[in-house]
Amino acid sequence: MVERRQKTGIWYVLPAVLFTMAFFILPLFMTVWMSLHDWPLIGTRAFSGLQNYVTMANDAQFWRALWFTTLYTLLVTPPIFILAFILALLVNQSLHGISLFRTAYFLPVVIGLGTSSLLWVWLLNDRVGVFNGVLLWLGVIDKPIVWLGELRLALSSIVVSVVWKTVGFTMILLLTGMQAISDELYHAAMVDGAGYWARLRFITAPLLRRTFALALVLSVIGSYLAFDQFFIMTRGGPQNQTITVVYWIVNNSFTYFKMGYGAALSLVLLVILLALSMLQLWVLRGDNEF
Repeated sequence: MVERRQKTGIWYVLPAVLFTMAFFILPLFMTVWMSLHDWPLIGTRAFSGLQNYVTMANDAQFWRALWFTTLYTLLVTPPIFILAFILALLVNQSLHGISLFRTAYFLPVVIGLGTSSLLWVWLLNDRVGVFNGVLLWLGVIDKPIVWLGELRLALSSIVVSVVWKTVGFTMILLLTGMQAISDELYHAAMVDGAGYWARLRFITAPLLRRTFALALVLSVIGSYLAFDQFFIMTRGGPQNQTITVVYWIVNNSFTYFKMGYGAALSLVLLVILLALSMLQLWVLRGDNEF
């Protein structure tokens, strides 16, 4: 009977194993193989060993892109989590019509990132954009601002657009974690005289640690993989100052046709993301974890 159950269990697991092999393991090995070659999009492929990695070590644009991507991640992550936590607290109540607010806060997540970026390009346009129109009408500015024409303004604008687009997703994750906390803990704390802030600090925050770790890992990975918003909103400008790592990978692979070099860049980015994820999970681990 046990042997029969084991055989049945293998058949249940087999589709997941085949899916992982086909869409992750095999492409990963293919990427490693490509990174060891001079692999043009069209033409003869030649084995080059570690030459692509040597080229990457001396690629100033790659290091600038990596620094800019890290800066972008550091700027966009805190507001996402602060706003998401506040929104999760607001909608984690048994009030009439609260589901309407949950839906409204989550609605931007449903919009595709490309569509969202195009929307913000229109809103930020210096000629017909809504933001400049409102500011001119209020008398805050005397002339239209070119929001995407200068590094600080462009980066700030993209951070705001991404926070608007993604904060609802993090809110849902935190809300799910909050709703998993037993009400008995809060009732017991209230009996002991704990106020709202004490319950938030000593019950909600500690018990959300795992949920917070998951949301943080997903947010950081998503930020390091940023491409659409920069490609659509700034095209890497002004003066190539908003080129992210993924943008540089795409340029090398499909603009310069250096598929082998693009594969090497992708693997290095994968290692960086694995290291960052492990670091975040270690920092946010529970007392009995790891």
